[in-house]
Amino acid sequence: MQAALAGFALGFSLILAIGAQNAFVLRQGLRREHVFAVCLTCAVSDALLIAAGVAGFGALAEAVPWLETVMRYGGAVFLIWYGLRNFLSAWKGGEVMEKGKGTSSLRAALLTCLALTWLNPHVYLDTVVLLGSISAQYADKLSFAMGAMTASFVFFFSLGYGARILDPLFRKPSAWRVLDVIVGLTMWGIAAKLLLH
Repeated sequence: MQAALAGFALGFSLILAIGAQNAFVLRQGLRREHVFAVCLTCAVSDALLIAAGVAGFGALAEAVPWLETVMRYGGAVFLIWYGLRNFLSAWKGGEVMEKGKGTSSLRAALLTCLALTWLNPHVYLDTVVLLGSISAQYADKLSFAMGAMTASFVFFFSLGYGARILDPLFRKPSAWRVLDVIVGLTMWGIAAKLLLH
């Protein structure tokens, strides 16, 4: 039980900060587009990464030193492109909250979600390496992993469906413009950190 609680607390704290993936889930939740599929994709991806870390694959990053560099630059390019899309959306404006009127396909949403998750080198450092190395301190690694995985499911579904609380605010096009600028700045900030690392 102690290992599970430790895994939950650490897993939750690692994904709590607003990052590229979280900003995307928030946006999908506000738009009410493919929320369940996006939340499930994020949570399952995290669970796979946590399982890999706890199973000992964190050593892969040390064994293949060039992999981190490739992931870093690839992730930065994707984040710059995605941030630019948000800035263009803010500049055009005109988006309002309209329930049941989705603008992106499920395929596009899932591909973006997977890219934001799997092309982010920080997810490997945090989830695979950090969680994997900390799990070694516990005799019951399975409980630790299950706790961390549960934290991912709780966080992403809370973020995706909890975004609806902000529904009245996002009935105004100006609120969407502000969100797009914030998301764009977040993406570019993360990209800058990757490139200057």
